[in-house]
Amino acid sequence: MWFEILPGAVIITTLLSVPIYAMYGLDKLTIGNAFRRNMDERFSRVMYQRDFRLTDNPYKMNGLEQIPDEEEKKEEKDPNEDNDDPALAKKREKERKLREKQLQKEEKLRAKQLKEEEKQKKN
Repeated sequence: MWFEILPGAVIITTLLSVPIYAMYGLDKLTIGNAFRRNMDERFSRVMYQRDFRLTDNPYKMNGLEQIPDEEEKKEEKDPNEDNDDPALAKKREKERKLREKQLQKEEKLRAKQLKEEEKQKKN
């Protein structure tokens, strides 16, 4: 009879549904959120990357308030910095490295002076 197929159908349906419900717990354990974002389309992947870049949590809801304004970006930039001219950018980079080296030398010299002063105080 037709009802003889019911036990087999129930077993197959149950076995096919186990991975779906198991993923809820596995996602909760591995990524800390029970639901994954859909990555089937390019737009969804781009939004995932944007949310991760802005808040380091792609599962947190992000609105336009999370994206910095253009004025804020301009204020963060060095007003003397012009990246239009590569030669000027290279020159500024060399100057910055030179300043860093000079600061390191000064710090070493100060450390030596402090050690000498401590030796003199002990004597």
